[in-house]
Amino acid sequence: MPLEIAADGFRLDDRPFRIISGGLHYFRVHPEQWADRLRKARLLGLNTVETYVPWNLHAPRPGEFRLDGGLDLPRFLDLAAAEGLHVLLRPGPYICAEWEGGGLPSWLLTEDGIELRSRDPRFLRAVDGYLADLLPAVAPYLATRGGPVLAVQLENEYGAYGEDTGYLAALADLLRGHGVDVPLFTCDQPADLARGGLDGVLRTANFGSRVEAGLAELRRRQPTGPLMCSEFWIGWFDRWGGTHVTRGPEEAAADLDRLLAAGASVNIYLLHGGTNFGFTNGANDKGTYRPTVTSYDYDALLDEAGDPTPKYRAFREVIARYAPVPDEPLPDPAPKLAPLTVALDTCAALLDQAYALGAAVPADRPPTMEQLGQDVGFVLYESILPVAGPAVLRVGEVRDRAQVFVDGQPVGVLERERHEHALAFTAPRPGAHLAVLVENQGRVNYGPGVHDRKGLLGEVTVNGAALADWDGRPLPLADLERLTFLPADPGRPPVGPAFHRGAFHLDRPADGYLALEGWTKGNAWINGFPLGRFWSRGPQTTLYVPAPVLRAGRNEITVLELHATTTPTVELRPAPDLGPIED
Repeated sequence: MPLEIAADGFRLDDRPFRIISGGLHYFRVHPEQWADRLRKARLLGLNTVETYVPWNLHAPRPGEFRLDGGLDLPRFLDLAAAEGLHVLLRPGPYICAEWEGGGLPSWLLTEDGIELRSRDPRFLRAVDGYLADLLPAVAPYLATRGGPVLAVQLENEYGAYGEDTGYLAALADLLRGHGVDVPLFTCDQPADLARGGLDGVLRTANFGSRVEAGLAELRRRQPTGPLMCSEFWIGWFDRWGGTHVTRGPEEAAADLDRLLAAGASVNIYLLHGGTNFGFTNGANDKGTYRPTVTSYDYDALLDEAGDPTPKYRAFREVIARYAPVPDEPLPDPAPKLAPLTVALDTCAALLDQAYALGAAVPADRPPTMEQLGQDVGFVLYESILPVAGPAVLRVGEVRDRAQVFVDGQPVGVLERERHEHALAFTAPRPGAHLAVLVENQGRVNYGPGVHDRKGLLGEVTVNGAALADWDGRPLPLADLERLTFLPADPGRPPVGPAFHRGAFHLDRPADGYLALEGWTKGNAWINGFPLGRFWSRGPQTTLYVPAPVLRAGRNEITVLELHATTTPTVELRPAPDLGPIED
């Protein structure tokens, strides 16, 4: 039977029911590890798991919709049901989640003036198409049809963004029109509950502390019905240049106890954070742009490799006071790789081989990444300098980090994070070649900044005169197979960005961590799988390597270094280094 929302709480199968859930985002976990994480959810004593659905990952381009591999949501729902777990589904269309653009596809931004998260007809038409693709695959899993999905979230913390109930009503109509007949719910921080709710839809609250105050505000805004904290924050995310944020197990467990003692339902954010593989991390911008790191460890109950933490055990003890917990032993930590140093002894210069990574598009002014039909990665802009001698390059906006080269030589970097717009250098001659490599470091995922177009925005000038005749080359780095790697010369390291590659052998795959001491900034792949970004700025200095991406025998590591490395070796390790902990 479906979930019922009664005046005194939830009911399931005509009996009182309390949701005890944990967040687990399938798209941040290798699909061969889903079953393991779901089993650990059940062993914790959870009866439910929660997941977002990232629209931008499922629909990377208009007219395309993917449900394969790591995006096989029906398989994830089958595995949850096999463990006896219910599911709270959060399809957005906006999800925040510290995810690239909050899950909104970048191709929406090709529309000039489009208002995301609004009744803009262009946005609602796109949402309608998204739900038309997604929901037929989800419909068999709704609880009304015997499936595990108990409820579906409407938008996400909308009260922190706007207050147009007409927009929420339009989304609710779309969900219902596409067959969602289980309860809908909204979630907002306590101060935003009035703006983010919709009459007739269950309100829930998000908080990590001050439990009594949060529940009291929820009850004030919703006098009857279930009390639920839909995001009980037990840790936090990290940003580049910051520290690793943690929250003590005892403090977090005590607040969980207060929640459950009050009779509330809860979704623990997070059971397991996982990883922002590839280029999928988001960013925040409240006056200064701050990109999120690759690890989404979040100080969750399961660490990035899926192993139970002391916080997991503390939460299990609390849950056992209020609900049945399986009388089964907790699993041991998964096997880990032994330390191994790997030499990356071949390389391919990015600027020399850019032609193998994307086709140039001529334009009068630098096209944005969205205009190039690209979502993530880099754009290489090229033009000709008309002057010799002292020169000042000025850019309207850099989104997000630009490395500037003249005749192949690096002359400086412009960073959005540092509010930089101009760079002085010396042009060697009229007609010198100008190249600007721009990295999308992650679209803003919270607030009005989600309208975050990437690349070089606005006019680009040299000594006050506009530069014309540009080539814009999209470099999504989704396929590196066309690169030609040559033996590296230790005495002559490459100038500028370069891919470095090396091989190693394993008897048996296991989880591990890739350490990049001596490297500056870039991305890493193992056997073609994108591990994510690294940056010597920290806090994290290792990248998680899931066991399923490795194989017995020969394995291959590729590292893109955007600057230079003095020691082209990397190390596989059995433990992570997520950086110094915040006091």
